[in-house]
Amino acid sequence: MVNSGLTNGVEETLETRISKAALDLGFVSCGITSAREDPVRAERLEQWLGDNHHGTMEWMETRAHHRRSPQALWPEARSVIALGMSYAPSADPMRLEDYPAHARISVYAQGKDYHDTVKKRLKALARWLVAEELGAEVKVFVDTAPVMEKPLGEAAGIGWQGKHTNLVSPDHGSWLFLGAIYTTLELEPSDPQRDQCGTCRACLDSCPTDAFPSAYRLDARRCISYLTIEHKGPIAEEFRTALGNRIYGCDDCLAVCPWNKFASTAHAMREFLPRAELASPRLGELLALDDAGFREVFSGSPIKRIGRGRFVRNCLYAAGNSGDAALLGACEKLKNDPDTVVADAAHWAAARLTSSL
Repeated sequence: MVNSGLTNGVEETLETRISKAALDLGFVSCGITSAREDPVRAERLEQWLGDNHHGTMEWMETRAHHRRSPQALWPEARSVIALGMSYAPSADPMRLEDYPAHARISVYAQGKDYHDTVKKRLKALARWLVAEELGAEVKVFVDTAPVMEKPLGEAAGIGWQGKHTNLVSPDHGSWLFLGAIYTTLELEPSDPQRDQCGTCRACLDSCPTDAFPSAYRLDARRCISYLTIEHKGPIAEEFRTALGNRIYGCDDCLAVCPWNKFASTAHAMREFLPRAELASPRLGELLALDDAGFREVFSGSPIKRIGRGRFVRNCLYAAGNSGDAALLGACEKLKNDPDTVVADAAHWAAARLTSSL
């Protein structure tokens, strides 16, 4: 462990200075864990993939060997700095549940793309660390590489993986974007977090599609976030009604977590504040978007990556669930869309709306 610096006459460790530098950059949580393989984490990953719970996310399987441990991805790594950045919402994520003509967009996607914001600050922290410790090597990751951010965050003590499989912070609830810095430095590990879910099962009971076979296990093939974002074809009819008016992601299992009472919007980055047009968008306006309009509206948003076709598909399922006859014309028009998945969704939505007249 490297020691350097004095605070009030007390020598300050590098680990403490890293944490302070992270807080100065806007991170609310910072912890350290070893880059070596944890057999338990590796076994859980293999079981999840073996059960085919990753659905069509082929990259989870093709690079599973790199996900087993940080050193499997980068053999020279010795430590991992796990970081969390708050996006705690100021409004109730469930508030649009009873307004079916409006679309529900997951809290994390209502502001700027978190990849850009988090990575920019990770790079700044990495540069600071290299300047402090000459010879140190670093690599930064934000959700775009074979890195198991959630179990690493738990091992580094910034939270624990709750029964909904997401990280839960005792200070910031379920509203954390995660990032990681791998380094060749041998750093002192933080104490891991203790699971504090207890007997609570609010997240499990809230899932509209029963995506949890059991506590701490998620079948992505049934998860609305997976279905609306990752799944490329038509969504199975058994799930379409359960989508309700959710068109991008789902916050239900996060929103009901009792630990969110400790989350404060004062700690959320300004970049993650919701754009006015995405906080409560009308389905009719979204259904009218062509490819150019979609790209313009969602420029700088994580929503842009799913493309207009998948997005309008989701909006059509929501329209079909709305019972709003005013949306029937837009659905009828989209029956002839060149995207066959959109056309299929339009036929389903139009039939649903017609039957409700």
